[in-house]
Amino acid sequence: MGQREVSVCKSILRAIFHDYKDKRTLLLRIFAFFTFFQIRLARYREELFKKLRTDIWGLDENEYRESFRSHERKGKLKAMGDLGYSGSTFFSTPNSKFLIKSLPRRSEYTFFCRDLLQPYFDHMVENPNCLLVRITDLLYSPFVTLGGILGLAPPCHIVMENILYGKESDSEGDKWETYDLKPISYFYPERDIAGGNLAPDSVKERLFDKFEDTIRVTENDRIMLLQTLQKDTKILEECNAVDYSLFVVRYPPPTEGHVRHIPSLKSHCSQWRSGVPSVDGKWIYKVVVLDFFWAKHKFQAKAMTGLISAFNLISRKGHMSITTDPDEYRERFLRMVDSLVESDQTTGVAETTSRIPSTTE
Repeated sequence: MGQREVSVCKSILRAIFHDYKDKRTLLLRIFAFFTFFQIRLARYREELFKKLRTDIWGLDENEYRESFRSHERKGKLKAMGDLGYSGSTFFSTPNSKFLIKSLPRRSEYTFFCRDLLQPYFDHMVENPNCLLVRITDLLYSPFVTLGGILGLAPPCHIVMENILYGKESDSEGDKWETYDLKPISYFYPERDIAGGNLAPDSVKERLFDKFEDTIRVTENDRIMLLQTLQKDTKILEECNAVDYSLFVVRYPPPTEGHVRHIPSLKSHCSQWRSGVPSVDGKWIYKVVVLDFFWAKHKFQAKAMTGLISAFNLISRKGHMSITTDPDEYRERFLRMVDSLVESDQTTGVAETTSRIPSTTE
């Protein structure tokens, strides 16, 4: 772990373990401004997130806090590198139960804080089976810093559940598969311009994954998934969010006579979050919705929409996933999910009434 990562980790751990006292004196603002890496962070809407953790999701507060400590009882995080196309950096708690993701783009974290957080909270309260990823904390910089301005230290981080928790303890952890799925029918400049040579393969690989299979589950599980995602994406549409993805994890179930230790996070959750077995007995599936921080009404999104609209006057490539309208993105997203999931019933009233109507894209 480099010096930058060490400094960012210290900032995150200080915010988790120490209460921030809001004393924004002139001298403190000046000192804070000239910090580059280890900037001061504070918990945003601390009581709201605590209510989500304890009252809504049933997480143990002491267990949550201790997740940020190593076996030596020292605050510690594990650096996971740059895993996101947006330039976000990731850390994991020592026990791998939670992930910490930076939000370097101001448009993304201001959208979540000002526009989406309260609807997100209300939706979680009203829909206990919700599959939006669980965000357990939001850490932000209450001061303007040179590190934040220069992009050296992210001014905002989210702490969220790690749906891959259990992989490291599984003796067959190398067989776990992950898929970050988005509708592929949109225009992606990195892929669709100049014969696909606009960006290197390392960048194009981060655009989206392809799932070359079908999720085969019971009819009840399929209906539950589609109905849950219809509710979840509706709240995202109402808040103008686009470009979110379906994160799918699958791994082989334990076989008879083969003992495997696969721990799970103790909390209130639906079966699709804890694990749904496939009808053929080959896989266990977990699903959450990720990356719902791109809003059509933010300046950066408006600028990109204008740029792509001008480009389409000549090329007619169509919308990007970040420039399309929220209702259209939701429709394509749900149709993508519908095409991926197959039930053990190919006919019947339940299927005909629950499938998403087919339309021409």
